Amino acid sequence: MLVKFETKSNRVKGLSFHPRRPWILASLHSGVIQLWDYRMGTLLDRFEEHDGPVRGVHFHISQPLFVSGGDDYKIKVWNYKMRRCLFTLLGHLDYIRTVQFHQEYPWIVSASDDQTIRIWNWQSRTCVSVLTGHNHYIMSACFHIKEDLVVSASLDQTVRVWDISALRKKTVAPADDMSRLTQMNTDLFGGGDAVVKYVLEGHDRGVNWAVFHPTLPLIVSGADDRQVKLWRMNDTKAWEVDTLRGHVNNVTCVAFLARQDIIVSNSEDKSIRVWDMSKRTVVQTFRREQDRFWILAAHPEMNLLAAGHDSGMIVFKLERERPAYVVFGGTLYYVKDRFIRSYDFASAKDNQLISIKRPGATGMNQGPRTLAYNPAESAVLICSDVDGGSYELYVIPKDTGGKSETQEAKRGLGASAVFVARNRFAVLDKTHNQILFKNLRNEVTKKCPAPAPTTDAIFFAGTGMLLCRSDDKVLLFDATQRTVLAEISTPFVKYVVWSTDMELVAFLSKHAIVIASKKLVQKCTIHETIRVKSAAWDDMGVFIYTTLNHMKYCLPNGDSGIVKTLDVPVYITRVSGSTVHCLDREGKNRTIQIDPTEYLFKLALLQKKYDQVLQMIKSSQLQGQSIIAYLQQKGFPEVALHFVKDERTRFNLAVECGNIEVAVASAKEIDEKDYWYRLGVEALRQGNHEIVEYSYQKTKNFERLSFLYLITGNLEKLSKMLKIAEMRNDVMGQFHNAVYLGDIGERVKILEGSGHLPLAYVTAAVHGLDDVAERLAGELGENVPPLPTIERSKLLLPPAPILQEHNWPLLLVSKGLFEGAFGEAGIVAEQEEEDAAGAWGEDLVIPEVAAGQSGEIDVTNNEAREAGEEEEEGGWDMEDLVLPPEATAADVEPGASQTSLFAGVSPGAPTSQIWAQKSSLAGEHAAAGAFDTAMRLLSRQLGIRNFEPLKPLFLDLNLASQTSLPGLVSVPVVALALEKGWSENASPNVGGSPALIVKLSSLEERLKLAYKTTTEGKFTEALRLFLGILQTIPLVVVDSRKEVDEVKELLSIAKEYVLALKIELKRKEVKDDPVKQAELAAYFTHCNLQPTHLRLSLQSAMAISFKFNNLNLAAHFCRKLLELNPPPQVATKARQVLQACERNPRDELRVNYDPRNPFVVCGATFTPIYRGSKDCACPYCSARFLPEIAGKLCSICDLAAVGADASGLLCSPTQIR
Repeated sequence: MLVKFETKSNRVKGLSFHPRRPWILASLHSGVIQLWDYRMGTLLDRFEEHDGPVRGVHFHISQPLFVSGGDDYKIKVWNYKMRRCLFTLLGHLDYIRTVQFHQEYPWIVSASDDQTIRIWNWQSRTCVSVLTGHNHYIMSACFHIKEDLVVSASLDQTVRVWDISALRKKTVAPADDMSRLTQMNTDLFGGGDAVVKYVLEGHDRGVNWAVFHPTLPLIVSGADDRQVKLWRMNDTKAWEVDTLRGHVNNVTCVAFLARQDIIVSNSEDKSIRVWDMSKRTVVQTFRREQDRFWILAAHPEMNLLAAGHDSGMIVFKLERERPAYVVFGGTLYYVKDRFIRSYDFASAKDNQLISIKRPGATGMNQGPRTLAYNPAESAVLICSDVDGGSYELYVIPKDTGGKSETQEAKRGLGASAVFVARNRFAVLDKTHNQILFKNLRNEVTKKCPAPAPTTDAIFFAGTGMLLCRSDDKVLLFDATQRTVLAEISTPFVKYVVWSTDMELVAFLSKHAIVIASKKLVQKCTIHETIRVKSAAWDDMGVFIYTTLNHMKYCLPNGDSGIVKTLDVPVYITRVSGSTVHCLDREGKNRTIQIDPTEYLFKLALLQKKYDQVLQMIKSSQLQGQSIIAYLQQKGFPEVALHFVKDERTRFNLAVECGNIEVAVASAKEIDEKDYWYRLGVEALRQGNHEIVEYSYQKTKNFERLSFLYLITGNLEKLSKMLKIAEMRNDVMGQFHNAVYLGDIGERVKILEGSGHLPLAYVTAAVHGLDDVAERLAGELGENVPPLPTIERSKLLLPPAPILQEHNWPLLLVSKGLFEGAFGEAGIVAEQEEEDAAGAWGEDLVIPEVAAGQSGEIDVTNNEAREAGEEEEEGGWDMEDLVLPPEATAADVEPGASQTSLFAGVSPGAPTSQIWAQKSSLAGEHAAAGAFDTAMRLLSRQLGIRNFEPLKPLFLDLNLASQTSLPGLVSVPVVALALEKGWSENASPNVGGSPALIVKLSSLEERLKLAYKTTTEGKFTEALRLFLGILQTIPLVVVDSRKEVDEVKELLSIAKEYVLALKIELKRKEVKDDPVKQAELAAYFTHCNLQPTHLRLSLQSAMAISFKFNNLNLAAHFCRKLLELNPPPQVATKARQVLQACERNPRDELRVNYDPRNPFVVCGATFTPIYRGSKDCACPYCSARFLPEIAGKLCSICDLAAVGADASGLLCSPTQIR
């Protein structure tokens, strides 16, 4: 059973497949009818009008209708598009068990516990016939698909076949029998429209279900006597053919599967059984632990079944429909109808090659699963599920002459088999978890263990290579060297598809596709909501794949889309240009024509083949929002502009790609305030302040306009802005403009006019307008504000701009590839803009308001008019602003607005960013300020988890690799990156590596100091120094392999000394525990120290052991000390102690120390880990720990997590090369 969909709900009593859509109706014991999409796995709708269980439900074959019948004695007809019940048919007097639409006529047949069968006309909404004769509950009734027959099953232990031909005649020609029809409708049990043709007796208990075979004169029934019976009928009689026994409880439902010549039955014994109709034997049995089965439904067109049980339903297939196939060169090899066939793509010629016999393959799902082809020997491997997994090896004869031969296959057991060489193939033996290599005589030549204990499938990966599936990952396995070369994490892989050049591989899972390189480096992942069925690579390297209902593409960067919608699932075999070759579920070769323009266009953009892009834009019918969105997303708004007619979208794209001409044209068409504002922002960014001025005028943004004139030094227009503010009664606007102009008299006038006499007086007095100040003082009288005495004062005026050019100058560069390449359609330039060849400086001059030109530019504001200001100065009317004709004749000035020929300088990447991009060394990333990537590198390379000790080093490295040059007072400081190895001859375009303050030489100096401190016995200070070295090494960068070895040696030394010093400091803490003191002193001597320090540690251990009367142990340390040739004074003392110990060689304290058994000391617990014991290590400093410390922070380096995966120390570019 291949389960496609499963639901959890109340008991399911009725099921019906939609004939065309992937829908199924489930009626529940709770009274709810559910409509599910079994392909997507979603609940589409719920229908809840029945009161009590709904036992029967059925879709109409062509109308958007379904019918239901329940325990409320009601038959309801629903329209699923309108999502409501259309009408209810009343007449039954007890529970309704089943309902069914007729294939052709407007009839519904219903079976009820009232011992009647009723046939209803759903168009006239009347009962047209009542079939009586059963004397117990009628459990099912259904129409024959072609003939005028109804079969019913009842608890009276009989199956009845009813002839309804008279009813059909009456329906076809109702006028002939109108009186009889009326009489039948009035009489509940009247009429002879349906007569019993046969009564089938044979069951010992009540019959639950009976159904016709769609094409043969057969009936199958299931009953409470636990038997399934097969009946045959002819024109005159019906008889029992056979009885199928096996169920151990009531058989609740039976069904024919005509396409596969089988019978399916389900039962209250919690099983579904599949029977071979010709052999009358059980082929398969499916069981559930808890749930009794109640109902079966078979899809009218597809190989699908559904079964309802106590806690939901399942939709399933009995057999896999995917044909086994393989493509080599221009030929497809596939299996169909027990033949191996070949199909030539070029000539479309199909040949039968070999007939395959499958002895013993009696069960379901035992057809070929996969096919492998060996071109060197013309050999074919077929894998199937026979005997729990087996393979067959065939050799295709060179010349079949168009006739297929029957060949005895070489067989063997194995989960999967693939060719690995011209005369070798590999077989996975899951039982023993090994891979067998066999020759073409089916003889084992070599065995090797599978690369993972859970390996359950192998796939082809080139000569001598295998892809091994293990749980949620795939391993690349070199069969000759027996090593795993790479691995990749994927969802459970079903199929593997290699590109033609074997550079890329796609892993197909149920709902995902992972694309990777041949070394299993992941390129992209595609997730699908419905099942992925097949895939192939086209000639351009685009990945084409199919789901249940779509054909889709995927580009190398992971961009994907839909190529075509499919009516039925197909299996792609080859993609060539616009032709897709595929196999359908019947094993027929089909070709599908597709339009590859969209994905070829995207591929050309991706590969930067812009000439192809231009050609496709000009010649093809590319269109749609998706293309525009894609181009915008990928940074090609100027190309997207070509496809757009909507002005708002054109404006957005033009602003994004900086095309001011198109933006102005679109803004004119749209003419909305927001768009003019956005145009002004973009024009200001480009330095095109003439367009900024135009935009501000269109939006009447006077404040911004005044400030624009100020910063561009256009004092003439600024003074006009002052007059306009005056006409608009905008006091703040007047004052701002007066401040911008430095016009003191105007400011005093404005302050006086607005009633701020004290401020007006102060302004006049401070700025030396004595006459005005005296007049204002007279008006203020006693309220004259006091003024401070200032010796030196100066009038503040806005600085005049240095450059008063029309627009900011731009560099002259060549046009972009797409700039102007599309002609009229690409860039809409209005005629007036084309005529204005020069800068726009002159065409927007604001005329003298007093000069009587108000007719040309009338900007009188409405407020002024309402206030009754009737001066001839009409002000500005921004709505009527037109470009003066003289501007069109203006000459082109350098740096003017031919912006289609100009572009700004694109800023280069910062040096620090280049450092981080070029390097895989953590120290260089830290110097570049890329702390996050530095931490990721350290985590991956050394397993470091605690970055707190490295924080000051990161900051120091970053600060020391940067410097800055002060500029002028108003100019920002120029930041510079410091690179190492700089010389005058170095190319300015080739960046170097950052200069680092952490050097190997400085670490060696610190090591010498640490040695000296250790010798002096300053253990705490020495520990700090060694730990500092240990925590600095991850960020060191060296130039040569020799220096790499020195760094690693330094790391080992620092680690040993940190461990030794921690042991010694721990010993000094436990003064009250003689046993622990003796043990730690002994462990101290096992650290790999310098000879001087080792002698000192042995002296200490000798003294402590002698002091605690562990004389045997003290003697051991004496001998080790004497082996190191100590100074004469130390040697003499050691010999004296040795003599004293040998006189009485005993140990008073029992210590955990065995000098004869090699061990290392655990860095966390300071206990010995003897050789052969389990341990774990720090991935950075290699300190050893007991297994229970795994996952915790290393107590030696205080950086890495013990037992973490790491690739190793990387401190030189030479290691990468």
